[in-house]
Amino acid sequence: MLRVCPLLAVALVVVVGTVPAPAAPPDGLAEKIEAITGAPDYKHASWGVLVVDAKTGSTVYARNPDAMLAPASVTKLFTCAAALVTLGPDHKRETAVYQRGIVLKGTLRGDLVLVASGDLMLGGRTKDGKTVFKDKDHTYANGGFGDCEVTDTDPLAGLNALAKQIKDAGINEVNGEVLIDDRLFARTRGSGSGPDAVTPIVVNDNAIDVIVTPGEKEGAPATVSMRPETSLYTMDATVSTAAAGATANIQLIPIGATQFAVRGAVPAGGKSQLRVLNVDEPVPFARALFVEALRRHGVRAQCAVLRPGAVPLPPKADYEKLPKVAALASAPFKDTVTVTLKVSHNLYASAIPCLLAVAQGASTLDAGLKEERAVLKDLGVDTDAISFGGGAGGAQSDYVSARATVQLLQGMSKRPEWEAYKAALPVLGVDGTLSDAVKEDSPARGKAHAKTGTLLWYDAANERFLLKSKALAGSLTTKSGKELLFCVMVNNVPLPKGVISSREGKMLGKLCEVLHEHGP
Repeated sequence: MLRVCPLLAVALVVVVGTVPAPAAPPDGLAEKIEAITGAPDYKHASWGVLVVDAKTGSTVYARNPDAMLAPASVTKLFTCAAALVTLGPDHKRETAVYQRGIVLKGTLRGDLVLVASGDLMLGGRTKDGKTVFKDKDHTYANGGFGDCEVTDTDPLAGLNALAKQIKDAGINEVNGEVLIDDRLFARTRGSGSGPDAVTPIVVNDNAIDVIVTPGEKEGAPATVSMRPETSLYTMDATVSTAAAGATANIQLIPIGATQFAVRGAVPAGGKSQLRVLNVDEPVPFARALFVEALRRHGVRAQCAVLRPGAVPLPPKADYEKLPKVAALASAPFKDTVTVTLKVSHNLYASAIPCLLAVAQGASTLDAGLKEERAVLKDLGVDTDAISFGGGAGGAQSDYVSARATVQLLQGMSKRPEWEAYKAALPVLGVDGTLSDAVKEDSPARGKAHAKTGTLLWYDAANERFLLKSKALAGSLTTKSGKELLFCVMVNNVPLPKGVISSREGKMLGKLCEVLHEHGP
């Protein structure tokens, strides 16, 4: 179930441009769309749909385009657009480490201070110099989506690089403290499932991956490992191997702030199973990992991993005078946007408005959302038809219209950032959250670049799920080569027992096939 975290909504205002007069849909298109949207499964649902010609802006198909509906993670389209316009696709952030004290014969008589910059990946998703992702991201591993994976990368690559630089700078020992300065922006909570402690310091998405591998035969103990490993966290794992073909059953049981148990069983002969422990205190987590990285690289840090000493951070103005002993440049911002949109990364999307605030000299989520409003207004979006409580799409106050979403796409398509923006979107039947929306032989495969959205609430009275929102918005190329911009949202679909949101994912894939085959 996707958890909803309500945040303060921000009122939005806009100047609306001229709307082209609606044109008659191509022959048969409306009937084919409505054969899908009018199915008995959607008797109680609300729809908002708008499809326009990308070149002329003329309407191809519309149904309740001005109704404000819950967009779920389509919200991320707005978040990332505003950030790309404000920061630029090639924007980079620098995480620096400063020396407070003097170095005598290789010993720092003082402290090391790592100043968090809001680098959301910190080198942890880099392989062969490129940022990588898995279609089903590890941050969703606890949501019952199945087959979630970790990337084949080192989640501690950034911290290791900083530690090596410190060693190379001639510091062999630190007899003071190791500190993390997270004052770049005010801590907040995310508005989606998965890790939701939003801070300027992020290591491995503020999560510990728990990987459970079955034993060789039924009854044998399973192997359980943590990624990344750290002495800060204690894991008590007892997981057995069940019969082949059994359903995996794994529970992560918090015991204390940094202790947890792993219990359950996994089937013999099956794949390794992934679960994640969300880290609620990213600063001590990052600090422990950094201290351990220093020690691995030959820097004897005398401070305790488990608990920092009572040493204050330096005034921000002092950094101009302190020696910088290490620095790590982030990947280009377009890479962060790519991961955010391809896998629907809630933590990154929740943090991006805070980076918008920092760009304007502010430090709060609210300030970032107000800046987002200003950017959206300049893009020509009807922000009277938008309400956002966060950047990820899970806040109770998140509502948009299909028309406002298409206006966003139209505005971005005229911007120099459009190429990076479009490239960051999942591709129908190819990657990200659209990787399995259509079959490999679908004529529409590869023809749509679009952001998905899913919001599930549990209906305890009926012991089923209510699909609060399923949405899709982006660009699509028809069989004739014409580019369309579109938004489809459906809200409040009661799901039968045993049915999950993937059913509606296939339905949206079918709608894309209809638009590709029968569009103009």
